[in-house]
Amino acid sequence: MSAPPPTCAPVRLALPDLDATRVFGRIIAGVARPGDVIGLAGVLGAGKTTFARAFVNARAASGGAGPVEVPSPTFTLVQPYDIGATTVYHFDLYRVDAPEDALELGIEDAFATGISLVEWPDRLGPLMPGDALLVTLLQGAREDAREAEIEAGPGWRERIGGALERIRA
Repeated sequence: MSAPPPTCAPVRLALPDLDATRVFGRIIAGVARPGDVIGLAGVLGAGKTTFARAFVNARAASGGAGPVEVPSPTFTLVQPYDIGATTVYHFDLYRVDAPEDALELGIEDAFATGISLVEWPDRLGPLMPGDALLVTLLQGAREDAREAEIEAGPGWRERIGGALERIRA
């Protein structure tokens, strides 16, 4: 029996303004691949949808597409974006009462085949994959500043290290 992978301590990243949050979303989009799940946690207004918009538009641009309108999926619960060979699924689980309710949204297929951005990932409970990237956005020192607390699952550890260095530079 092999030992479990070592745990990765959360990393804190200062995002001094909304542009920094967008840059963070674009950089993570550049290292994401099909089958990845990115949990976006934080209070209402923390910047989860700002991150998601930047992520989706970076994926669209890298696929040769123009800008994509990315509304908050608060009422639809899931918004798929077919971008090249990959679909990016943007889930907003704020109104989901039980983890099993997310199964009706096709979340298992999204996790298996696409790239999934999951706002309010705590609502998934045990359905949240252990190898996900979890980004918690916290209020920073100024009104539009944020702190990102990043927990990288095993599949993300190498990729996220280089990405964080680019953000800090």
